[in-house]
Amino acid sequence: MAIGWALVSLGSHAETFFAPALARAEGAQLVAVYSRDRERADAFADKHGAHAAYTALEPLLADARVDVVWLASPNFLHAPYTLRAAHAGKHVLVEKPMALSVAEAVDMVQTCQAQGVKLGVGFHLRHHPGHQEARRLIQEGCLGTMTLAHAQWGGGLRGQVEISPARLMAMRSGERSAWWGMPEQLGGAFAMMASGVHCVDVLCFLLHQHVVEVTALTDGQTPERPLERVATMCLRFSGGTLGTVCCGFKMPDAKNDATLYGSHGRIVLAHSLWITLRGALEVVSETGNTTVAYPEDPLALYTRQVEAFNQAIQHDEEPSASGRDGLHVVQVTRAMIESASTGRTVKIAPLSVA
Repeated sequence: MAIGWALVSLGSHAETFFAPALARAEGAQLVAVYSRDRERADAFADKHGAHAAYTALEPLLADARVDVVWLASPNFLHAPYTLRAAHAGKHVLVEKPMALSVAEAVDMVQTCQAQGVKLGVGFHLRHHPGHQEARRLIQEGCLGTMTLAHAQWGGGLRGQVEISPARLMAMRSGERSAWWGMPEQLGGAFAMMASGVHCVDVLCFLLHQHVVEVTALTDGQTPERPLERVATMCLRFSGGTLGTVCCGFKMPDAKNDATLYGSHGRIVLAHSLWITLRGALEVVSETGNTTVAYPEDPLALYTRQVEAFNQAIQHDEEPSASGRDGLHVVQVTRAMIESASTGRTVKIAPLSVA
């Protein structure tokens, strides 16, 4: 039996990537879609073959055909929608960032656990075959003791680096994205929420370590400019590795790479921090040198994500990017905002979520 999925929020990401990837995924079926706009909901359902289109969340959550709810709503709705879905007995795959605060994220994890449903977070880069291979090699000691890790995801328009967050996102995704310019709805950060969270998570994934200390410099987090357009972070990981993250929209022609150094060599993930499958894995170490290229595939990462989440449900396992993984990135994000605002290094205390 195919697992039934419902899509909540029908923006450009759902239209261009997630719905087509879901259609390609094995063992998944698009059952329902939700939008407050009836015409938009009906048109999306017709185009992508959904069985039902809803303009309210309650009837969608009451639909017995729905097993999983994918949430791509504005950031400030992630937590309340997750809680409502969990109480309705639906598994949840929520897009990043998982929540606006640590307290919200903890509530999401605890509620989904209490209701017996899976909670996953949309860190699609965990499904890149190059990233998975790099993680395996690092765990097997290919690079020896890990010393430094760097991730970068940025972009921008040449000559327009001062464009406002709201206008930038409207140009990319339509006027419905105006909430990207509202700090209280976005979560107090812009570049970090858009791409920095992916950089943090992919380094945690590759290293199999957590961030314990953050120092951040941005061009925002001030009363005059609350939302940054570019951010840099220095990180200390639980295993002793140091890291750097650069993200933002003042980086035209950015390469969007990850590079990891160890006592025995390096791994470069070239051009692979992006929405689509692409790039290359380069390994230079005492145990061997190799390069693997990955051809462009716009749907592969999300297809793999859907199939992996289905398997987590079927085998009663934690999703590849679990609620606890998402919670940790929320911790790092809040630490980044505090550090950028105060000019101080912020330590991250471990959380025990029963």
